Order: sequence, then structure tokens, then C-alpha cells
Amino acid sequence: MTLLAVERMKLFTTRSPWWCALVALATTIGFSALIVGNADDGGEFTATVASTQFGYSFGMAVIMVLAALAVTTEYRFGTIRTTFQAVPNRAAALLAKTTVVALVALAIGELSAFGSWALALVLKPNAPLALDTGADWINVAGVGAVYALAAVIAVAVGILLRHSAGAIALLLIYALAVEDLIRLIPGIGDDIYQWLPFNVANKFLTGDGLSNMGRNAEAGAPMSTAVLSQGWSLAYFAAVAVALLAIAIGTARRRDA
Repeated sequence: MTLLAVERMKLFTTRSPWWCALVALATTIGFSALIVGNADDGGEFTATVASTQFGYSFGMAVIMVLAALAVTTEYRFGTIRTTFQAVPNRAAALLAKTTVVALVALAIGELSAFGSWALALVLKPNAPLALDTGADWINVAGVGAVYALAAVIAVAVGILLRHSAGAIALLLIYALAVEDLIRLIPGIGDDIYQWLPFNVANKFLTGDGLSNMGRNAEAGAPMSTAVLSQGWSLAYFAAVAVALLAIAIGTARRRDA
């Protein structure tokens, strides 16, 4: 508990977490307002629970920036050496940092998801936006879990690279571009894409498209091409995050701070 309290104080005594949280909330909720506000009640594009969460990936990108900065700034300013001197067990110190960052990401994710959904209710009170099914609840409440695991991945990358610019560039390029580009590989691109972590995370959130009024499911085109079920998709994404963190901590224990 002492390590968690220390990491919490270290995190929130800097400005970047506050700014990143504000940007993540503004981006996701603002994007939801844009999408839902332009929906046509009774027309071809109707506001749905899924459409209120279309901006979650942009907020997730900001969260990964926050998580990467939480560790790379310590390496940049040399405070990580002080941390490791005070806590010789590097694994414990890094796990405490990761836990704090993941909990912050979880909170921001839930605030952004339910904030987006609530704003959609205000903008389109007659739209079918009630959380009536498990698919609806996962589509909204599941955003926090995805943000938390994405933060763990970002912390791991930060530990491995130790440089803010490099870690942030790698995370954003991969999350926002690389997975989609892999689909373009002739012959095997789609098969590889089915198992890429952020595509699988999207399968956890959207399932077979039932939170989109079943339109995707009926058309045979779910929002994610991952082959796993929703539950196994979350487990797979979590396993990727834990594996990366384990590799990062193992590397940090062997090298100089």
C-alpha cells in the first residue's frame, strides 16, 4: 500500500496526467456528440449504443501517452534511480506504478464511456440508447477495462524504450495504423489481423454488433474480425498486456537504471 501511495503522489504531482485525462474525456465525449448529433432518427444512420462509443480509440491513444509518460519521465529526469535505491525490489516498484496508472486509466475510461452515452441520451432522447442487454453494457462499461489494459501495454513499452518520444511514437503508430496496414498483406494479412491485440480488444467491446441494433450481426459483418468470443477476447488482450509487462520488468531488473 505504501508503494501504491507513493506512485499515486508521483503521478499526480505532474501536469501531464491531468492534461491527458482532460484531453481523453474531451476527445471521446466530443466525438460522441459529433456522431450522435448527426444521426438521423428513423433514417439510414440511427444513433445506437455502439455509435456513442465510436471515439473510444482516440481516448485510448491519449491514455497510452499518459501511461508511457508516467514511466519515461522518470528515466528522463533520473528519478527512477532514486526509486530503485529506495525500493531495491524493482519488480515491486514497477508493478506498483503500473497498478496506479491502470486504475487511473480505468477511471478515465468509465467516465468517458458513460459520459459519451449520457450526452447521447441528452442529444437524442428518442433514440434506442437504453442499456437493455449484456452487449450494451459491455460496449459501454468495457471501455474502462480496455483502457486499463492498454495503459499496462504502454507502461511496458515505456520501461523497455525509456524514451518518451520513442515510446509514444511506437504506441500511437501501432495502435492507430499498423494493425490496419497488416490487413493489406496479400494472402495472410487478414489471418494475422484476427489475432492482433487491439482488434481483439475491439471484439470484446462490440462482440457481434448487437449493441449496434444487430445491424452488423444481421449483415454478417461484425465490427471486429477476431475469432474469439467476447470473454476470451478480453482474456487474450489481458494476456498480451501481462506478457509485455513481464518482459519489461525482467529487462529492467537486468540493466542499469
